[in-house]
Amino acid sequence: MVNAPSGAAPVISAWTAVSPLGLRGSDFTAALRSGRPAARPLDPEEWSAPFREASLVPDFHIRQILGRKGTRSMDRATGLAVTAIRHLLTGEREYGEGERLPGVGEETGLALGTSTGSAQSIMDFTRDSLVGEKPFYVDPARFPNTVMNCAAGQSAIWHGLRGPNTTIAGGRATGLLALRYAVRLQRAGRARAVLCGAVEEFSSARAWLEWHARADENSAAVLGEGAAVWLLEPDASAREHGREGLAEVVGLEFGCAADAKAARTVLAETIGRLLDRTGVTPGELSAVADSGAPGAEGRPSSPPSPMPSAARSRRGSRPPTPSGTPAPPRRPSRSPPCSRWPSATPRVLPPAGGTSQR
Repeated sequence: MVNAPSGAAPVISAWTAVSPLGLRGSDFTAALRSGRPAARPLDPEEWSAPFREASLVPDFHIRQILGRKGTRSMDRATGLAVTAIRHLLTGEREYGEGERLPGVGEETGLALGTSTGSAQSIMDFTRDSLVGEKPFYVDPARFPNTVMNCAAGQSAIWHGLRGPNTTIAGGRATGLLALRYAVRLQRAGRARAVLCGAVEEFSSARAWLEWHARADENSAAVLGEGAAVWLLEPDASAREHGREGLAEVVGLEFGCAADAKAARTVLAETIGRLLDRTGVTPGELSAVADSGAPGAEGRPSSPPSPMPSAARSRRGSRPPTPSGTPAPPRRPSRSPPCSRWPSATPRVLPPAGGTSQR
């Protein structure tokens, strides 16, 4: 156990993303600012899926990126997570160039979010046990891929992380749930620095599961994949190792609506609790990221129900817009700053080299 940081909230001091917009955080930022779309047509020769397009990580081949050693049985979700954490630990340099990110030692914790882990691995392993000559004629090396915490466990092994290791599953709010868990680890003195984030893979199995579970009005939504990871640590630790805090995590709050009609009221109450608890006024809010959920949950009149979050800016009062121009001033109001819930996707991360979002 380490001494729990007292007083000040922890800061996010580094981040990266492996996404359909590119293999690195800088690719994500550039594409987001330019408005470049992420969806691409699916190759029917490679993917047996009911969708014509998906948002896939470009040129993501596990053995080409991570090498042949230890990757024979690695599934796509684990590969995405291991790659994202490697990029963060090396400052997005090529592996082997330069030193590891200072202050992130073997005692560092890891809190990684996912929905179900690798649905493809689960189905493939189950199928092999059913159609094989005998139920136990399966590849034992692939069994760990069927467990939800495989990506987090393999990431820790690959990068020598011996601190607390946790897998969080919570739907669209998974990324923020992982962030809250990381904050709790620090407050309890279990870890001084924590890597936290979320990972999701695209696969034929996941595509068919999504297809059968969707309502008709959601059929146009495009599935995607990727991994986002950020470093959470005390502000003093970040400054000690030459890092400037990108955002201070002031608070996270939950809201749960029984149906879409009640979501707007629950959202207002949840945001109000969060602002009151953190001492932030509505006029100080400079950016809001919604979930972009399909169907009724994503319409302004019926917001979905992930939790909103607040992060105190570390570099000025307002972040720049993607074009680099200052964001327009917001008029103080006690009404909700948006009609839809903030996103639990990598879009809520602070842009590289820019200011953070509250």
